[in-house]
Amino acid sequence: MNGITFAEPFFLYLLVVVPAIVVFYIVKQQKVTASVRMPGLQSFAEAGTTFRHYLRHILFAFRTIAVTLLIIVLARPQKTDKFQDVSTEGIDIVLTQDISGSMLARDFKPDRLEAAKNIATEFISGRPYDRIGLVVFSGESFTQCPLTTDHAVLINLLREIQSGMIEDGTAIGMGLATAVNRIKDSEAKSKVIILLTDGVNNKGEIAPATAAGIAKTFGIRVYTIGVGTQGTAPYPVQTPYGIQYQDMPVEIDEGILQEISQTTGGKYFRATDNDSLEKIYKEIDKLEKSKIDVKQFARKEERYLIPALIAFCMLVFEIVARNTIFKNLT
Repeated sequence: MNGITFAEPFFLYLLVVVPAIVVFYIVKQQKVTASVRMPGLQSFAEAGTTFRHYLRHILFAFRTIAVTLLIIVLARPQKTDKFQDVSTEGIDIVLTQDISGSMLARDFKPDRLEAAKNIATEFISGRPYDRIGLVVFSGESFTQCPLTTDHAVLINLLREIQSGMIEDGTAIGMGLATAVNRIKDSEAKSKVIILLTDGVNNKGEIAPATAAGIAKTFGIRVYTIGVGTQGTAPYPVQTPYGIQYQDMPVEIDEGILQEISQTTGGKYFRATDNDSLEKIYKEIDKLEKSKIDVKQFARKEERYLIPALIAFCMLVFEIVARNTIFKNLT
């Protein structure tokens, strides 16, 4: 009876009479002796008791169950459904993802882009009450998904992004500026951009420092993540024989990423493998945790009709059977 409560629980005390009724019935049956002594009828004494004779006890069982159910009906069973009214302090987050060709480097598993998408998906799933959007950039930038609480749609759009969707390059300033434009009019108490890149700004009309200054003006905090191992990494290179991977130096403009985070009150992180990237997202998650106020309320639904119908059917069956099938035995 999970989730079942009783509106009038004091009626349940009447259930103590049920065992007493059962004991009384058993004692009464043991005292009943119906013997007929007649000379010359010895053969009748040897006749066995019929199955119908034992089956008559089902009438008492039905009556007892019916009484039990009627007591439960008087107690008014109710199903209680509990709900939570959740209100959050309000955090809007824009994930700004580099999708340039270098994000296909294999120093992450399976590559930088897929690793970033997988870990970002976990981050999104862990923040069900925040509005989150997605901006992608390489040589230029665009909004893949506006701010939304429909995280299923957001995750699907995140999974669809791939390198080569737009002109290649690394326009960090343009990516940040697009994210700022997407979140600047938000009325959330906290506005956050998480910018992930693996390169040096080499495209775009807006300098990263300029975009950072605009973000600061609108009270937007930017967390920057530089992705790439220390030293060299296997980068995809187009050759006459197709795409091949060659070890090339990892170049990340950590100076500009640190400047962006410091200007906006955020923090810079360096991820050198899948594990460190996952830890970075978890740290950001802790730094930007929503304040959640939960109010509980319940809805009650009467559930006495079914036991009442069962009790009625049992009483009707008991009366009919007593006056028909078991008429001569009761």
